[in-house]
Amino acid sequence: MTTSADSLVAFGQQHVARGLGRLTEAVMAKGEGSYVTFEDGRRMLDFSCGIGVTNLGHCHPKVSKAAADQCVNIVHAQCSISFHGPYLRLIEKLLPIMPDPSLDSFFFWNSGSEAIEASLKMARQITGRQNIITMQGGYHGRTFGAMAVTKSKTVYSEGSFPLMPGAFAIPFPYWHQLGLPINTSEEELVRLSLYQLDLVLKQQTAPRDTAAIIVEPVLGEGGYVPAPASFLKGLRAVCDKHGILLIVDEVQSGFGRTGKYFNVEYSGVRPDILTIAKGLANGFPLSGVVSRKELTDKLVPGSMGGTYAGNAVSCAAAVAVANAFREEKVLDNVSARSSELLTSLKSLRDDPEVGSMVVDIRGQGLMIAVEFASPLYSPTDPALVSSAPKNLASRVTKRCMEKGLLILTTSLYEVIRFIPPLNISQGDLQKGCQIFAESVKEVVREG
Repeated sequence: MTTSADSLVAFGQQHVARGLGRLTEAVMAKGEGSYVTFEDGRRMLDFSCGIGVTNLGHCHPKVSKAAADQCVNIVHAQCSISFHGPYLRLIEKLLPIMPDPSLDSFFFWNSGSEAIEASLKMARQITGRQNIITMQGGYHGRTFGAMAVTKSKTVYSEGSFPLMPGAFAIPFPYWHQLGLPINTSEEELVRLSLYQLDLVLKQQTAPRDTAAIIVEPVLGEGGYVPAPASFLKGLRAVCDKHGILLIVDEVQSGFGRTGKYFNVEYSGVRPDILTIAKGLANGFPLSGVVSRKELTDKLVPGSMGGTYAGNAVSCAAAVAVANAFREEKVLDNVSARSSELLTSLKSLRDDPEVGSMVVDIRGQGLMIAVEFASPLYSPTDPALVSSAPKNLASRVTKRCMEKGLLILTTSLYEVIRFIPPLNISQGDLQKGCQIFAESVKEVVREG
């Protein structure tokens, strides 16, 4: 096997399928807390968390120990053969933190996309209806059902049609999606989106044919846009009126990422089905679909399952994650660091040198986005600024990497997302913010 960093990269470029995109052509060798180390020796502050997965930092000692201990007991206890202890203990840990006490029935799978597939299947089987209404800008995965309800970028499904039939989209209450000025009131954005929902139910999919509405309470790949509470409440009212199920996708926004265990708590809206993954097991492959027993009792035994679903090692890791959240007061840290991050970003927006390029700062907790102006948007886009540098977001992330910070873009707009570890120290957060500010200023100067 090749050993040098360069030869490993060359080997990967030759033999790893081209369909996988990468932020950097490098080999990650080690992760510890808020930092990752590459085979070429570079040590970088990680504001990506594996796209919002390692919420407790890389290789959290309690999580790693729980997984290692489980490996010497049983690794694969197949869910269609019997219960296993970590699966049941995880449910015991999750029940008290569910966003609504009605959510009391759990099925664990491996990935977020699989959780979405299961939620769509459940919605159809429970209601006896077929159609699903989703959001423009929403992202739910790259398997066939999930692709059908994903509307954030065409790259995820291009060349794969026909997808799952019966998927209809409405605009998310985001000024870009509605082609309105950035200062459009929240009330107006919500009104227009709910109006479009009403039209879809009258023109495209009748309520009696509609199984579910699926929504991310914070758009992920759509640009880190929180849904107004009034919008989620409006969706809930429509679902209640017509017997439609509300699927809330908290794969990225869940487990403390926005300052509460689940973002939907901010609105008080009750999901009929909740999908979870990413931060659930801090890097071990695990996802979940949670509903209420009166609904899941309608499912036929054997209709759900999966070879590795609810793996014992992943479940043991997730139990340790739940314990660490409570014992280490993680949500308190999110609140403190979020305030500091927003203060730093707002000071950048107030900087006379670069502030005019900052279109928006938004988000909750440690799921924050900065959107830049662009000269490449369509002529009707309100964020079109002909004097703005091209490709600001991707150029800034590249400059951040050169300075030792891993950070990601998101959406088809010029957006950079901040998803640092939820237990990041004040010093490391300040370090990352300083690198980001320096990078923005340098790229703007270059034009």
